[in-house]
Formats: sequence, structure tokens, C-alpha cells
Amino acid sequence: MATAHRLREATSPYLQQHSENPVDWYEWGEEAFAAARERDVPIFLSVGYAACHWCHVMAHESFEDQATADYLNEHFVSVKVDREERPDIDAIYMEATQAMTGHGGWPMTCILTPDGEPFFTGTYFPLEPRHGMPSFRLVLEAIWTAWRDRRDEVTSISADVASHLRKAQQLPSSSIEEVGTQAVAGLRQSFDERYAGFGRAPKFPPSMVCEFLLRRAARVDDAEALRMAERTLEAMARGGMHDQLGGGFARYSVDDRWDVPHFEKMLYDNALLLRVYLHWWRQTATPLAERVARETADFMLRELGTAEGGLASALDADSEGEEGTFYVWTPDQLVAALGDDDGAYAVSTFGVSRQGNFEHGTSTLRLDADPPDWSRHRDVVDRLMRERDNRVRPARDDKVVASWNGLAIAALAEAGVLLDEPRYLDAARAAGQLLVDVHLDDAGALRRVSRDGLVGRPAGVLDDYACVADGFLALFAATGEARWYEHARHLTGQIQERFSDGAGGFFDTAADAEVLLKRPQDSSDNAYPSGQAMTATVLTSMFGLTGDEGYRGVAETLLGRLSGVGARAPRFAGQTLATMEALLDGPRQVAVVGAADDPRRHALVRAAFALPHPGLVVATGDGTGGIERTPVALLERRSIINGQPTGYACHHFVCDLPVTSPDDLR
Repeated sequence: MATAHRLREATSPYLQQHSENPVDWYEWGEEAFAAARERDVPIFLSVGYAACHWCHVMAHESFEDQATADYLNEHFVSVKVDREERPDIDAIYMEATQAMTGHGGWPMTCILTPDGEPFFTGTYFPLEPRHGMPSFRLVLEAIWTAWRDRRDEVTSISADVASHLRKAQQLPSSSIEEVGTQAVAGLRQSFDERYAGFGRAPKFPPSMVCEFLLRRAARVDDAEALRMAERTLEAMARGGMHDQLGGGFARYSVDDRWDVPHFEKMLYDNALLLRVYLHWWRQTATPLAERVARETADFMLRELGTAEGGLASALDADSEGEEGTFYVWTPDQLVAALGDDDGAYAVSTFGVSRQGNFEHGTSTLRLDADPPDWSRHRDVVDRLMRERDNRVRPARDDKVVASWNGLAIAALAEAGVLLDEPRYLDAARAAGQLLVDVHLDDAGALRRVSRDGLVGRPAGVLDDYACVADGFLALFAATGEARWYEHARHLTGQIQERFSDGAGGFFDTAADAEVLLKRPQDSSDNAYPSGQAMTATVLTSMFGLTGDEGYRGVAETLLGRLSGVGARAPRFAGQTLATMEALLDGPRQVAVVGAADDPRRHALVRAAFALPHPGLVVATGDGTGGIERTPVALLERRSIINGQPTGYACHHFVCDLPVTSPDDLR
């Protein structure tokens, strides 16, 4: 029998991690389903990702166990999927898992008929029974017995589940003007007044919800919205979920206090958090917000930058076979690294105790208050970083995901301008160039992943097109390089041509994509924005830049369809709600023209980026077009005045007199 060695050629590091398993793994595809039909056995589908702690646990316990592998190989066709490469497959079977079990997570375990219809689902199963969970082998044996002896029952279950999945589900729509008020009220009900954030542990970083709250506060002077956003952003920044030495944020907190994280670090989290901390800073000038934004951007470049110019997907939670060992400390370790005086300072400042707040008496580092002496504090941090660098580092998933790089490009482009850090903008430009050179094929379609500069097989899904388009628009605004706008316009056209459902919404997969059990269409934000919410964002921006009412009309219809989630489940509609605020406020437009190498133009662009209006769009050009038409209507008839770079502030394309100083533009 063949072995899992067929995974050696996979793009995904997660699949490659399983290439030496005794399990006879297949990648998702017709080869696996044909083998299941020929053998008349079920599909064992296992979905996970490289930075997933419990995925590693199940792999070590079960998939590396020869007896378990032999049973799987004899009775099933086993398929391994990286959820980050194939979010369409993950979405379908996660919906089934949640419907059948009431919960979900990874590793996700699904048993399918050879036609792809699920009849059993779950998540992690231990090799031996514990904590009320049956052993993995017992589960497999029960499934095989049902498949062999009660096939009619299995077929009936799978048909019912498939029918349920194919039914379109949509919450009743609400008025866009009223949704923001309803959302703030709903968020207030779930707000944790003691530790901030929404709901109880585990707490995930609500970056998109905070973005909505900041925009809401800016548009209608909503003090309660600003309070919830600021308290949450500060609580996350001061807690152990934020790496107080190296910057960046872990995936989520396992406790209410943002103290102990699940230690994996994801690109999408850090890109979204970088942007929202930037926006908090520009809105309130809070020093903590600026510091965290810089630290997060530096972390992304230092830890996630790839040789090809992109940004890697994630850092693992584990090192040396245990979670968090790279990041946690004991008092004795701090003293050994720093000496008695500075060690005692670190123990006190970072809240490290003898009993610890993590495993084996270790602690995460918190920073509950700014230190009185930043010079000393930075010296301590630098020395601890050098000491930590001697530890075994977590593994890195270095595949480049198009949508997550789109989020990072937008955040880094804004950071480069607002923080006046050219290296951030250079990094955004390099990542954009990689997406253009590697991920865009000759037909203009977008591929989802690459690794080491080589593109993977999975086609781009809706969030890839929308997030990359949004990133390119941010690059255009920051640099004035028209090619980024042209790429964004092309991707927006692809979305409208290939992803529309014909009723005002958009599918997650293109019309010419692989046919699956259903064509997924997610309306809610999860760890990162839904493709539909980001599509509404891009359409709203395109309207502001071009004045094309077609863009606005499609955005309004789409937001109307998404409004039910925003009104009834605002924690899962942050990007939708933020885009509604932009549409209601805008377009507020700023055109800046001048020579690209003129620092006065940069000063005007920076002043434009610093404006907190939700409906803001910025277009930058050289001002040499005169009265000639350009694809970007906002730049038409925009000329430099008296030989100086010039800014034009407009609302609904009605512009004030041109100005040449940043203060006048503000």
C-alpha cells in the first residue's frame, strides 16, 4: 500500500508535517474519492493547520501510531486538509460539525461517504479514553461497524446533513442607519466591565469590532462606543496575550484577564490589530496605541517576513514539544538573565510570581502600567530578548496566504505613512509585488497560496480577492503608484463577474471553482473578515475614488443582506459594521498631488491618513494629468498650485479650495 509520502510535494507545511506518518494520507481531490468508491469505504477527513496545538497532539498520539494507522488504512481513505489553504472545504465541514455536535474546532474530524456527504463529525479524539472522551480507535470501530451493518441509516443521515447544508440561511435584514445603534447596544450587554472585551473566556481579539466602535465614535460622537474600544485595546495590550518583549499578539486568551494565551501567532490577527491600534492612536493620540502599533509592525517584519518579500502565515504555539515554553519565565530565570537588581525589577514590572500563571510555575509577562523609566525598561527588554533567542524557537508556517498578506499590506502601508516609517511601506510594497508576480496568473485569476516563491494549487477565494484589493488601494493611497489602483480595480471586477450570487450577495468560491458539496457563502466575520464584508469595504472605497454609483449600489445591497448579522450578532460582524459606518459617513475624499520625491507631498499624504473619518478615501498622484481623464475620478483636474504639492478635501466630490499645508488640509 502507498504511504503518506504523497504529501511530500504539498505546498502546505502542515501537510508536509504528516508526510512521514504511517497513515496513507491523500490530499483532497478526485484521486481520494475515486479510491473510496472503488473500495466502498468511507472518507476519513482530518482538517487542521500548522500552528494548531491540538492538531499536533492528535498527530503524535494517533497518526504516528502504527496500529491506529493500520486500522485507518484498512477501513478508510484518509484525506488531510490544511484549512488555511482550503477555507472553502473547512467552511462546509465546519458548518456540518457545528450543526451535528453543537461546537467546532481543530483538528476537525469528519467521516464522509465517497460522495463527500458527512455522517459523523467531531474534533480532537485522544488515543486512550479520558475526560469523558472516547478513544479514537473506539470511534473508528463504531463508525466502521455502522458503515458495514447499517448502511441505510448512514446514507439517510448523510443525505439529511447534506440537505441541511445546502439550504440558504440568512438573518432578516435591518435598516443600515439603525444597525449601528443596535450593535452598540448588543455589544454593551456582552461587555466585560472588569477585564474588557466581550463575553467570557476564551477571549479572541475583537479587532474588527473595535474598528467599528472607533468609527462609530468618530462619526456620531458615541462615548460608549469609544469607551468599550479603548478599554479592550488597552486590556489586550497590557496582558500576556501581547508579547511584552517581542511585540505581536497570540491567537487568543484562555482566561478572562487576557493573561495566558494560546501561544500561536497568526499573521491575520497581527495585521488587523496593527491597523486598529493605528486608528486608535490617530483618533486619540494615546501613547500606548502608538507603541503597540510600532511593536506589532516590527514583529511582523522580523518574525514573519519571507525571503521572497511576503509575510508568513503563523508561528507555532509549541517548541520543544510543549506549548508556550519559548515565551514564559520564572523569577529565577529573570534574575539569572538580568542580575539581582534588574531581575527584581522585571519580576515586579511584569507581574511574575513564584506560583506562576502557566504550567510548571512559569508566567507570562504582563505590563499593567507604563514603567517610570523607559530607558531602563527598554534595556531590560533587549537583554531578555537576547536571552530568549537562545531558546528553541517555535516552528514557522512560511506559506504566503494571499488574503492575509492583503490585510498586512493595508496595515503596513498605513503604518508606514502614519508612523513615518519608510521600511513599513517598503515591506507593504514588496508583499504586493510578490502577490502580483506569483499569485496573479496569466488569466488574471488569483491563487491563494505560495511558498518559497512557488504558487500552490488552491484557487483564490472571495476573501483573497477582496483583502488583496483593499491592500492594493492602501498602497495606491500611500505611494501614488497607479499600478496598485489598476490591480485593485481588476480584482474588484473579478469579484463581480465570478463570485456574484445574482441576488446581491457573493459566494466564497468562484463560478468556475471546484464543485463541492455546496458553494459556501459566509455572512459573518470570524478570525478575519468574511469575504462578503471585505467586498463591501472595497466597493465602498472604489465608489469614493471613482464616483461610479454602480459600486455604491452593489455595496448598499450587499450591506443590506449582511445587516441582520450586524444587528443580532455584532461580535461576528465587525467588518460589516465598520463598512456601514464608512458608507454612511462618506465618501470623504482627499486628493494629494505633487512629485513623488517631494517631502511636502508626503507631509500632505500623512495629514490625510491621520484624518479619523470612517468614510475617508485618499488618492495620490503626481498632478501632471491636468484636465486629462484618469481612471481615478478623484484625481481628475487636480493640479499642483504655485509649484507646490497640493491637497484637495472633498465630500461627495464637492471640494473645498486647494491647500498646500498639512494644517490647512486637516
